[in-house]
Amino acid sequence: MVEKLLFFFETDCPTCRLAAPYLNRLGAKVTAISQDGEEATAEFVRQTGLRMRVEVDDGLRLSRRFDPEFVPALYLLDGQGQVLESHVGFDKEVLNRLAAALGSGPIADPYDGAPSRKPGCGSRHREGGQVRDVPVTSAGVSPAPATRMALDDSLDPIDYCRQFGDPLPVVPPTVERVERMLRATPLPAQELVARVPPNYGAATVEKIAANAVMAGCAPEMMRVLIPLVRAACDERFNIHGIQATTHFAAPLIIVNGPVRKELGFACGSNVFSNVARANSTLGRALQLILTNLGGARPGEIDMSALGNPGKFSYCIAENEEQSPWPPLHDGSAVTLFAAEPPHGVSEHTARSGREVLKTICYSLATVWNYRSCAGREALVVIGPEHARTIARDGITKDEARQLLFDNTGVPLRVFENTDAEGTQLVKMYQEITIDGQRCYRKFQSPEAIHIVVAGGTAGKFSAVIGSWATGTRGSLMVTYPV
Repeated sequence: MVEKLLFFFETDCPTCRLAAPYLNRLGAKVTAISQDGEEATAEFVRQTGLRMRVEVDDGLRLSRRFDPEFVPALYLLDGQGQVLESHVGFDKEVLNRLAAALGSGPIADPYDGAPSRKPGCGSRHREGGQVRDVPVTSAGVSPAPATRMALDDSLDPIDYCRQFGDPLPVVPPTVERVERMLRATPLPAQELVARVPPNYGAATVEKIAANAVMAGCAPEMMRVLIPLVRAACDERFNIHGIQATTHFAAPLIIVNGPVRKELGFACGSNVFSNVARANSTLGRALQLILTNLGGARPGEIDMSALGNPGKFSYCIAENEEQSPWPPLHDGSAVTLFAAEPPHGVSEHTARSGREVLKTICYSLATVWNYRSCAGREALVVIGPEHARTIARDGITKDEARQLLFDNTGVPLRVFENTDAEGTQLVKMYQEITIDGQRCYRKFQSPEAIHIVVAGGTAGKFSAVIGSWATGTRGSLMVTYPV
């Protein structure tokens, strides 16, 4: 008879962090065994929300007994403590099979945006180490401090620092400036916030602060930048793929809640432009972190065929005050979406909300390309004038999303004379009728269409923003509280 599941983990292992929320769904049927110390383990539990029993493997005795080569390591035990099955790494099929053995339903959705499989890290006991209890509160063991250097008087600091950023000038991250930035956060300078793909460079608080200085951020921006870095490195967002793809995608930051006003984020006129320091510097700071710590430099790892101006900075705030609907998220939060550049929708003649939405549908149909259906997401940024017209007709936000979903399609005639590969794709598409015309439905579900209200109050404009790939090989929108 199956008794329980053991889950060996390290607090600084990205794959362990990926596996934890899935195993959480099994609750008391799982016992988690930490290979790190009390303090790092307690913070791992807080960050991942573990609800199972958690034990620190004192002296790594349990690890030596079970002898996993890698973590996460899973051991299915019977009532006598005998191992029935064992696995290392992250694998959705394995997780669902183990859940079934424990009498539970599936715990891993194959289409939730996380990878189907991911290798883990070497087990601590095979490194010859002991349980580590360092004063680091996010991801285990602290990396080395950021490098400090003294420049010769003949060198211009701004010119010298160009190697650490994009082609635009940066603010030199002097010790004094970085320390001023660090005073704005209670976190220790050497706390490891995340490891940034694809090079998995260590994003410590200190290194985040240095990049924030270079981007021109005010010290208060650390309050938003730290959760933003965590969001960017969330496996569901898949910054590794976004950094390396040949597609246009760049991380679009959407800010919600009171923090918009507290830190001066723009949400009205020129919301996508260089209208506010907060928007411009937060977006640029994230891009510098992705480049300097993640290593995705254009022409090297970043192989985007045409690029995206959002790779300089891509940050907006929702105009909640002018929105007739609930915001994208309640409270102060940052959201990331793997976004193409905005595609403007100019509609000045429509007199009803339904007409406005039907106009937006035609732009939505072109996301990725006009002949591609069922595999994309989109963000619809509705201007306040359009939002008022739609809401005046009694259309709620959910109803607007449903209308967009129901009325966005691609006519069947577009697929005439399709080649063999295209024919295979078409077989997976859902046929619907829109205004008497046979079409294939553009999106898989209403949830693939996200709506925010932003922009100035004068002008009947909205925008459609396409996504990169979604699902297991792509990216899902993620939100972290501030």
